[in-house]
Amino acid sequence: MQRNELNVNILSVNIHTNKNDMAKYSEKAQNKIEKVMHEFKKGTLKSGKDGIGGKVTNRKQAIAIGISEAKEAGLKVPSQKK
Repeated sequence: MQRNELNVNILSVNIHTNKNDMAKYSEKAQNKIEKVMHEFKKGTLKSGKDGIGGKVTNRKQAIAIGISEAKEAGLKVPSQKK
């Protein structure tokens, strides 16, 4: 009997974690970030103004560039968690 009670308690805790509660990017913002990641994987993504900063070699930096470009285009991008 105790084992069934334990399973019920575990299930009730997991119900509260829902993917719908997470912040969402718009479809166009996702596409923009996807295009930037393809550039990164090809090795053609450049950093800085007009690509003066050189080739991007860090995956996190590539994602940050994609999010930044999406924000500049006025697309729906959730604010950064602190």
